[in-house]
Amino acid sequence: MRRWKRIAAWLLAALAASGAALGTAVIYFGWYDVSATGPHTVPVHVLLDVALTRSVKVRSADIDVPDLDDAARIQRGNALYRAHCVQCHGAPGLAPEPYALGLNPAPAALVGTARERPAAEIFWITRHGIKMTGMPAWQYRLTDAQIWDVVAFMRVLPTLSPEQYREGATDAPRAAPSEAPSEVMRLGDAMAGRDALQQYLCVTCHAIPGVPGARHHVGPSLAGMADRSRIAGVVPNTPDNMQKWLLDPRQIKPGSAMPNLGLREQDARDIAAFLQTLSNLD
Repeated sequence: MRRWKRIAAWLLAALAASGAALGTAVIYFGWYDVSATGPHTVPVHVLLDVALTRSVKVRSADIDVPDLDDAARIQRGNALYRAHCVQCHGAPGLAPEPYALGLNPAPAALVGTARERPAAEIFWITRHGIKMTGMPAWQYRLTDAQIWDVVAFMRVLPTLSPEQYREGATDAPRAAPSEAPSEVMRLGDAMAGRDALQQYLCVTCHAIPGVPGARHHVGPSLAGMADRSRIAGVVPNTPDNMQKWLLDPRQIKPGSAMPNLGLREQDARDIAAFLQTLSNLD
């Protein structure tokens, strides 16, 4: 019996080693096609779909769903959907914009999503986004109340004919600002700031310790940012000044190549808190 156990263990180890070697070869020799002109293979697509479904289900399980039948909420969601969603996902009788047609994986047809997924899952996906799909985390653009408005409208989307959707454009109120004026500011959260750096594309220009991003950078590295005496060589490096710089760089340094990325004040505060952790002196 022990002999057979040893043989089985060796076989499993050999299979694992062979699988690892094959996976390494596929990656190293570039055998897997990463172009957007070809879809994932069926096994890869199935694996990713199962992983997505289970991840969303687990993480949305404890979300409390508010009343989504309120007419005013649905109307607000109508406006927000037209302003932020239809461009990639389309609507009854309305195709997505041309730039969305080539996305791979393809953006979901939200009529189907609204039929199949519970409201809590739609809220979670909209708020947090999905990695490697082009679906952004809308928590950085919309408040939770506004995301629920979108979910409320999506629930009625499958019931609309193309004509009804077109007619609804005249009834849709103007989309509200992304951030409610009454939002209560909290202290800067360094971990939230680390996440926000990804959402505002800071990683595409700057090398940031501990944050994955582009291999080639056009802006200065942010390593040791907390140790620097000045921001952009202009103002003292304090959390308040960093927040002001992030919100409007050219107000601090006219002509700066650093663009205004439309950060919310809370996100700027969180990013400033994270940058204060980047010290080479620790």
